[in-house]
Amino acid sequence: MPSSDQSAEDLYENAPCGYLSAAPDGTIVRVNGTFLRWTGHARDDLVDVKRFQDLLSPGGRIYHETHYAPLLRMQGHVREIAVDIVAADGQRLPMLVNSVLILDAAGEPQLVRTTLFDARERKAYERELLAARDRERQAREAIERMHAQTQAVSHTLQQSLLAGEPPGDERFSVTALYRPSIQTLEVGGDWHDAFMLEGGRVGLVVGDVVGRGLAAATTMGQLRSATRALAMTGVGPRVVVDQLDTFVESLEAAQSATLVYAEVDVDSGVVTVAAAGHLPPVVVSGNDAQLFMGGRSTPLGVRTPRLPRREATVELRPGGRLVLYTDGLVERRSESIDDGLDRLLAAVTTDARPEALADALQQEGHNDDDDVCVLVFSWATA
Repeated sequence: MPSSDQSAEDLYENAPCGYLSAAPDGTIVRVNGTFLRWTGHARDDLVDVKRFQDLLSPGGRIYHETHYAPLLRMQGHVREIAVDIVAADGQRLPMLVNSVLILDAAGEPQLVRTTLFDARERKAYERELLAARDRERQAREAIERMHAQTQAVSHTLQQSLLAGEPPGDERFSVTALYRPSIQTLEVGGDWHDAFMLEGGRVGLVVGDVVGRGLAAATTMGQLRSATRALAMTGVGPRVVVDQLDTFVESLEAAQSATLVYAEVDVDSGVVTVAAAGHLPPVVVSGNDAQLFMGGRSTPLGVRTPRLPRREATVELRPGGRLVLYTDGLVERRSESIDDGLDRLLAAVTTDARPEALADALQQEGHNDDDDVCVLVFSWATA
């Protein structure tokens, strides 16, 4: 008869769920056999080698930075977080994650214990429910068309608060698109701006204020003005975002807003990026498009000492492009954000014009209940 220690170890290794323990920085220190069988990873390839967040899809890593990690540190646990784990063969496995932060006697983080549940059947059921909801939504569209005239007036106000004509010369061009939701009469908080800076640099910013209505639009205008004013001082993207944290302390409606701010040296093509909880820019070179995950930190007003404001650089190649956008371009209720990001990467290599991107992606998912904002910087061939 096996000893109690052997029985406990067998229960851990072959439990009907995945178990994973990690250091406070995410480095995996222990993982059970169930998780390894589900994902196809070898134990030696994970323990003391990978971080938990390294196993997540791009959308999952964004969520880990902006929600999972801050919540875990603030309340000591997270419950039923839906993420996609990337298996050894590249397949994305939907899972539900529960984590608990273990503290030492001094109250310092010591270990994160995580339980993972296979959510593939649940996800299929949710898709069926969402499809039924979409059919119901489509049945209401005939009534909503009656409000078209009021919508036009409302979104004219939104356009008047957005940036004017973007800069451009023989070295570069900037094109922008703001496409309002057709599902609501209220103006939204999506915004963009592009402007010249000293030293042959161009400032580019896209942001999203939480909420809708005149309050969101007014807050958007204030945040856009503050961003441009700070950028004009020449402090650089990281400091601009850091100082916006102080600005939003007195502007409650702007707290938890997201933005990505980039400065481009139009002579060298070097781009410096700081993203506050916002979706990552897309860097395009020829037929290759990549999400740029550098310079990421939490949304505005969400200060976390262990996650300071950051900036990172990437170099555009001659003829390259930088694409900034809001979540309305890629998010769909019936699918993972990773699917939208994959579709964006495929579309941007074909045609990076904002109108073409919005048309191509909206045809796929008919996402007409959120505003869409796209800003494309194109660097001329040397």
